[in-house]
Amino acid sequence: MDILILLASPLLGGIVLALFGHHRRAEDLNALFSFITLVAAVMLTANVVENGSRVLFDEQIAVDPLNVFLVALTAFVGFTTALFSRPYMRIEHDEGHVDAGKLRLYHSMYHLFMFTMLVALTTNNMGILWVAMEAATLTTMLLVSLYRTGASLEAAWKYFILCGVGIAQALFGTILLYFAAEKLLGHQGSALLWTHLDVVKGNLEPTVMALAFVFLLVGYGTKVGLVPLHNWLPDAHAEGPTPVSAVLSGLLLNVALYAVVRCKVLADGALHSHLPGQLMMGFGLLTVVVSAFFLLRQRDIKRMFAYSSIEHMGIITFAFGMGGPVACFAGLLHMTVHSLTKSAIFFAVGHARQKCGTQIMEDIRGLLQLSPTVGWGLLLGTLAILGMPPFGVFTSEFMILATAMKQQPWATPFLLVALGVAFASIFGKVQPMVFGESSGHKLAHRPAMLPVFVHLGLVLMLGLWIPPYLADWYRLAAKFIG
Repeated sequence: MDILILLASPLLGGIVLALFGHHRRAEDLNALFSFITLVAAVMLTANVVENGSRVLFDEQIAVDPLNVFLVALTAFVGFTTALFSRPYMRIEHDEGHVDAGKLRLYHSMYHLFMFTMLVALTTNNMGILWVAMEAATLTTMLLVSLYRTGASLEAAWKYFILCGVGIAQALFGTILLYFAAEKLLGHQGSALLWTHLDVVKGNLEPTVMALAFVFLLVGYGTKVGLVPLHNWLPDAHAEGPTPVSAVLSGLLLNVALYAVVRCKVLADGALHSHLPGQLMMGFGLLTVVVSAFFLLRQRDIKRMFAYSSIEHMGIITFAFGMGGPVACFAGLLHMTVHSLTKSAIFFAVGHARQKCGTQIMEDIRGLLQLSPTVGWGLLLGTLAILGMPPFGVFTSEFMILATAMKQQPWATPFLLVALGVAFASIFGKVQPMVFGESSGHKLAHRPAMLPVFVHLGLVLMLGLWIPPYLADWYRLAAKFIG
């Protein structure tokens, strides 16, 4: 029942809001459907924690320690983003940036996007996983192009073309995976069921699986934003509505990396070598270094934090590439705290942009004077994402660096230099925006800052204390990944 509600709520929300998403109460409906999804996710998580993994609907749906808490995280960030978007989209409508038709499109596509994310996380079928990721491309393309400006349309088409090409690579990888598995599992459809593949992974053809993993890594890695496949991400974040930037950074990247990790588990079992991990470490390290130096050149605040998202996904990819219980534990923790922190930052950035009328950082000044809550939200979020103690990002980054010093000492200098450059770049640009003389105006609707401080409060808690049930999940999931 809980899984049905989980998947039906965003799908029904998308249909209802496609009809009524332009009304003044549409924001409340948007939040209501998101809340129902969150409740269902919490119920599902509690059920799995108590009773263990579940396989449902003729084995097409599977929930296990690896995906159930990601489902809860996705639903939670989806709900808080819906709360943030209530005043945000009202201001955008009042200022003439969106009309009734665009509001209807935004609300409906938002829920269909959430539906695709939850399907991708819960499906047991690697083919359906690919379909869900492709559907996510279509929904987010419409969300990125919502404003219908030249820049937003260019960003949407760049996103569609690059991710379309990437997803095509993932499709070929999925076909190769089926080719490797059909000899063992037959032609009845079970050759793409992950639970079946996991059982026979040691007997899969190594050469075919190596080739399949390369295509799957490149394909889904495009959605993750791994360098050199990242070019769509800064434009999409900068030109789309800020709630879309929040869910792109906080949810889509996580789900795409989850798909890569699923594929890595199968490839590790088939190859009996470190090739999948080495590929992930290589892409991850390259991503961290390149994105850190790109941060130095940014003038647009949303583009800057988009490159920050690329950097952190590189760190997580590197952690999963190293493997082992500590690195995988740290990677899962970093996925959690990055999702919470980066969405909180985009919430604060969205209201800062509305108050100052610009995304150019040189023109944003005195946020603490103009709106203390927005200023403090941006400042604390920035300190958290830069890895300042005692926030959870510091904990996860410390664990990843400590593991790298032990297992991959050659990579440690590159990581330290990249993190240092990122810290100097971001903090040096954010500090004058927060302090100094104000350059903005008050908003017609009160900003929704509660989600910002709830997210940052959770990140602070995870830096000081990880609840036992969450730590147990991280350990189980880390063991699951290997």
